[in-house]
Amino acid sequence: MQYQTKQWRKLTGEYLRNYIEDEVHGALLREKELGHSLKVCIGTDSQVKGAHTEFATVIVFVRKGRGAFMFLNNETTREKMSIKQRMMTEVSKSIEIAYHLSNVFTNHKVDMEVHVDINTSPAYKSNAALKEAIGYITGMGFSFKAKPEAFASSSCANKVVQ
Repeated sequence: MQYQTKQWRKLTGEYLRNYIEDEVHGALLREKELGHSLKVCIGTDSQVKGAHTEFATVIVFVRKGRGAFMFLNNETTREKMSIKQRMMTEVSKSIEIAYHLSNVFTNHKVDMEVHVDINTSPAYKSNAALKEAIGYITGMGFSFKAKPEAFASSSCANKVVQ
């Protein structure tokens, strides 16, 4: 299945012209030619805005010691969700794109992590989804990071939904 390119864009707002897997492949080739060592982090965050919930998913390309860049997309739903359901929807959106792109990352020998905007402290409501999220992500064979190390979801995607 190929993802529509009109949904994915750069942080500048420029829409990607090709399918996301082709754009990621091209980005990895360009960065490799420039001598950059990369790690990719995928994360999703959401924001409830009245009757709507907006989700932002990001693919962050971290150039070790040389900054980062990202591709992103937004989706909106009118479905009412509990906090746990919303957290697991975020995880599901990240897993979906990570799984879709996993062969590209494997072929380029690039490490990839799934970042979740779920707090590891039981004092926070999002923590109710932590065990299920960890099981889902690791069960799919991916590495994960949760708050406070999950910058792709907690910082990058968060800035796109505010």
